Amino acid sequence: MALVEVIKEGHVGIVKMNRPEALNALSKAVFADLDKALDVVEQDDDIFVVIITGEGRSFIAGADIGEMATMNVEEGLAFSELGNGLLMRVDMFPKPTIAAVNGFALGGGCEMALACDIRVASEKAKFGQPEVGLGIIPGFGGTQRMARIIGTGPAMELIYTADTITAQRALEIGMVNHVYAPEELMPKAMELAEKICKNAQVAIKTSKMAIRRGIDCDISTAVTYEALAFATCFGTEDQKDAMKAFVEKRKLDGFKNR
Repeated sequence: MALVEVIKEGHVGIVKMNRPEALNALSKAVFADLDKALDVVEQDDDIFVVIITGEGRSFIAGADIGEMATMNVEEGLAFSELGNGLLMRVDMFPKPTIAAVNGFALGGGCEMALACDIRVASEKAKFGQPEVGLGIIPGFGGTQRMARIIGTGPAMELIYTADTITAQRALEIGMVNHVYAPEELMPKAMELAEKICKNAQVAIKTSKMAIRRGIDCDISTAVTYEALAFATCFGTEDQKDAMKAFVEKRKLDGFKNR
């Protein structure tokens, strides 16, 4: 059985972490299967949006401590580079990504959620970076993405204390977009994904790249990049069709996504 499962529902690809007996802990084998799952959803042009979630009562409970316990410095570096490479792939994935956090999102699980574009959570979800309690630091981008998303003060407090926070607290500090009852989580995540699917996908992808690339630049460079990205949209059929329909005061009958 694959450690990461891909389910397709309409134009939505669900990437499900499938190691419930280990609370979906991230290991080298899990990363290998995740890479393959991302290949599947990236190469399927009929998938517009990707939802990442977990099987059982955990989203991802962290990296596999049993695997890390005997690592030396060189092995630790290799493991961090492996995890960082996969999470950077999620971060820069060409399609929108939604983390549907159904349970524990600790350590590497919290980092996985932070690498996604949008985060929605179950009321039962728990978030945290417990690494300093194990003598290490977040190694898959947690020290970087968390500070960018919630600010340095809250990020430093969470990382320094190794505290675990509730979904409601994550909502209050801007770590997640929405919190739902457990039974509503996937229906609401699908509803959000389907809403995104209805818009022009070339423009969605271009928006994502503008946000992702621009956030690390000074504002002058960022808006220059945005202007170039904006201009490329005028070479699409979607722009021509949608604006023509608007001017003619009629409803557009769907996008061609080209």
